[in-house]
Amino acid sequence: MKKTILSVALLAFVFSACNKEDIIIEKPTLPVATSYESANYAANTAQQLDLRTRMATLVSKAKSVRTAGVSVTRQELLDLYTSGSPALQAAITSYYNNVLASFDGYFQIIEDASAGGSYVPGEPAGQGGYFEGRVFDEFGIEPDEVIDKGMYGAVLFNAATAFMNSNISLEDVDRLVALYGANPTFPNSGSSNVSQPDLFMANYAARRDKNDGNGLYSQFKNAALRLRTYIAGGTAYQDERNTALNDLRLSWEKASAATVINYLHGAIGKFSLTNPSNADIASGLHSYSEGVGFIRGFKTIPQTFKKITDAQIDEILNLMNAPSGANPSTYTFVTDAFNQVPKLQTAITRLQSIYSFSNQEIEDFKKNWVTEQGR
Repeated sequence: MKKTILSVALLAFVFSACNKEDIIIEKPTLPVATSYESANYAANTAQQLDLRTRMATLVSKAKSVRTAGVSVTRQELLDLYTSGSPALQAAITSYYNNVLASFDGYFQIIEDASAGGSYVPGEPAGQGGYFEGRVFDEFGIEPDEVIDKGMYGAVLFNAATAFMNSNISLEDVDRLVALYGANPTFPNSGSSNVSQPDLFMANYAARRDKNDGNGLYSQFKNAALRLRTYIAGGTAYQDERNTALNDLRLSWEKASAATVINYLHGAIGKFSLTNPSNADIASGLHSYSEGVGFIRGFKTIPQTFKKITDAQIDEILNLMNAPSGANPSTYTFVTDAFNQVPKLQTAITRLQSIYSFSNQEIEDFKKNWVTEQGR
């Protein structure tokens, strides 16, 4: 009897001497799926797919001005912009709503430019017009591209932030994938070579991805797969879930920044030619305008959801001669290329610093890898 009492006492002493923090309960490792499986993807993403469709319709109308003699009015664009539920206007940042829909915004600019006859790059005069298959405002901006590419951030990424929280569900991951422009097949290609091509930001992320499993498109896909795995695993995997969500968000933002770099490379190449043709100049202004739209669309997205700050966005836009709240001086990249074009290279350097891109990545971003690899 005494021996039994002594043994119990000894056990009690041992357990009382143990620090509770020394007791580690190992969580089982969850295998991450290699493919994206969602039986209810279409139903879960119906609203996001509808938003994408209405955005594409608006952009198609804006880009119809590329046909000589076609003009588009501000009211026509506003009608498309304010229709549906939720309307594009309800999903966009208030900042970019003003950029597009105010009385002197890009909807009005595209009306003026598409009715303005022809455009000749140089000192601002008149209201812009048709030039080499595109329409530019009097400052050298292609308004349909600022409308289009700005909404990638100001509408699609902005809408995605509603689901980027610690309570994210499996259905919400589907919605993020749809707003990104991808689909459960994750083809890593926006070309007609695949049955369900990537659209919107996913299309551009694919272009920046060398398809080696390490690129920005692959990073988004892998983060989405991990996110679904850890959501299904329950609250014990909250930290892993948050890490996967942060990785997904950052890969999306970095793909946008990498695409700005791609277009700046393209603009530099055209503007730096010794004797650029009109086609070269139009191509350079087009690439430049896409870059302005992509970077400007992220302005005023809450800082919680993005790496770049609004002050850094303004810095990049100033280097691109497209300052917020003031008229751009885009035409100077044509009329004063020697002094102005180096500023675009500085903008690339700043983006490299902000996102810690390697020198090799900056070089790789010059290419459309979907085209290069024929995928």
